[in-house]
Amino acid sequence: MKGQHIFNRIYNSDNLLSITDIRYLPRWVVLVLDVILISIAIYFSNYLLRKLTYGQSIFMYLDVVYLLIIGLSMLFMFMFRTYAGIIRHSTFIDLFKLFMACFCTTVVNGLICFSYYLFTGERLIYMLIPFSAIFFSSSFILLFIFRLTVKEFFHYAREFRRSALRKKIWVLGIDEQAVAVARAVIDNPNMPYDISGFLTERHDSNHAILLGKPIYSKSKLETFTKEDLMLDGILVVQEMMSKEELNRWVSFFLEKDLKVYKTPTVQQLQNNDSEMTIKSMQIEDLLNRKPIKIDNSEVKLRHEGKTVLVTGGAGSIGSEIVRQVALFRPAMIVVLDQAETPLHEMELEMRDAFPNVTFKFVLADISNRHRLVPLFEKYRFSMVYHAAAYKHVPLIEENPHEAVLVNVLGSKNLASLASEYQVNRFVMISTDKAVNPTNVMGASKRTAELIVQALQEQEGNTTKFITTRFGNVLGSNGSVIPHFKKQIANGGPVTITHPDIVRYFMTIPEACELVLQAGTMGNGGEIFVFDMGEPVKILDLAERMIKLSGLEPHGDIRIIYTGLRPGEKLYEELLSDGTKTLPTHHEKIMISKDASMPYDVIDGHTTLVVKAALRRDKLEVVSGLKRIVPEFISNNSIYEILD
Repeated sequence: MKGQHIFNRIYNSDNLLSITDIRYLPRWVVLVLDVILISIAIYFSNYLLRKLTYGQSIFMYLDVVYLLIIGLSMLFMFMFRTYAGIIRHSTFIDLFKLFMACFCTTVVNGLICFSYYLFTGERLIYMLIPFSAIFFSSSFILLFIFRLTVKEFFHYAREFRRSALRKKIWVLGIDEQAVAVARAVIDNPNMPYDISGFLTERHDSNHAILLGKPIYSKSKLETFTKEDLMLDGILVVQEMMSKEELNRWVSFFLEKDLKVYKTPTVQQLQNNDSEMTIKSMQIEDLLNRKPIKIDNSEVKLRHEGKTVLVTGGAGSIGSEIVRQVALFRPAMIVVLDQAETPLHEMELEMRDAFPNVTFKFVLADISNRHRLVPLFEKYRFSMVYHAAAYKHVPLIEENPHEAVLVNVLGSKNLASLASEYQVNRFVMISTDKAVNPTNVMGASKRTAELIVQALQEQEGNTTKFITTRFGNVLGSNGSVIPHFKKQIANGGPVTITHPDIVRYFMTIPEACELVLQAGTMGNGGEIFVFDMGEPVKILDLAERMIKLSGLEPHGDIRIIYTGLRPGEKLYEELLSDGTKTLPTHHEKIMISKDASMPYDVIDGHTTLVVKAALRRDKLEVVSGLKRIVPEFISNNSIYEILD
């Protein structure tokens, strides 16, 4: 049956025969081979002694001696079962059995020959002691080499097959960290990668060997193709490189059509953590910046033992704020959201991750003030993080009344209650789209900023109102990167609104860390603007994502332009025209000195806009927002007629 299986594998399947498909040798075959080796040892011993004695005969009866020694060998092989083990899996125990079989054969053979001499006066074997010593050594060595050869053959066959199936990769760098990563990959048999070399920018290592692997210079990779080098990809130790250096190398690898892999820490590789494996480089890895240093002592002081409210707590930003606040052991975190399923999933996650933190999950709409009042009365919050908002520009452009009810009225409800119930600090999450807005969403968020600023100056107010303003966050719900990933996974096309559109990007943890830090700063009324780094061209982003997926942009994956969406603009801004900024003690956070508005004025305007929203009067809603935010000039929108 086994032979039929192998036959089918060769002629009816993929024509690849695994060495592990070969059946173990039958025991009788192993015994026969051992007997042949014993015969060779007898012949060799006889031959060697005859040469040393110039042709003198060693055996009185050649056939009798052969039969005697072979018979004894078979007897002791049966006794010690030297033939029973699987040769490719031989161990020290098997080696010891061989030693005992050869030793006992030699000793008993010597005793028989000596006894025969005592009784008959004739010698079966002349020079018995030298013959016994040579026979014992040669027989044991031959039997041992036979097993060692078979064992090594199967070992190298397995390694060859495994190596053929593995991806050939080079490790970038020859420093200690890169060497440690390479050694961890080599020592891990479960890794589907074969380290075949190291890559460096140095030119003095071309002929050096590291861990038995050659070292290549960058110029060699520039000269040859990956096919010439039989190379599948490059393994990058990301934590040892700056963002600029990483981007430069990755751009070079992508030009060479090489797959780029990132490695976890050396400890995770050595621990063989199944969840911590080598993965393909993602666009988020290239956009990430150096870790932000925040003053954890001040942040901890503001949260430890305090009751904190996070609105929009099931969203991408709000949920990360909840996770980070939970680390500082607050007395309670109230998580509020109107999305039922995400809130339920958030509850399951938090109760599992932070069993020692008290949570309250509230399903509520922030535009309903009557739903919020009991929460402020009961929990007496020390901190409020207001992350609840409608944010998708095209949807809000179609439904401006909904934006007003949530982004304007909801923010007004929360901020006024925070002031009324003397919340220590109120932190509102705003957006760069609130700067010189060209869409309803941005205008509604700018209106919310004005409300919060105005409340700060109200007589009798003790709450410190703080606004944080930043751009797009990587991986947030509805952001461009998850959208592009889905399109690439589906085979394209990737859709971009305009070839020249650019955006700022920041990671979710980075944004939330800055939010927590900003919440501890200032005297209230400030708008904190985060350093978003350099803007990213969305076309370049899409092309790099396609290349990182191992595909060719404009070839394997088409890129098409759909035109700017209603309210969308090419360039986002973090500061209004003519706005001045002030530095803070944190290099990543600045204060934007935007124009403000007295509370009675903004309160009157927002009351009229909310009434228009309740009537679903879209034009009146947008007209009201334009009166509140004079710099709101609609772009690519039906509301341009109002300008």
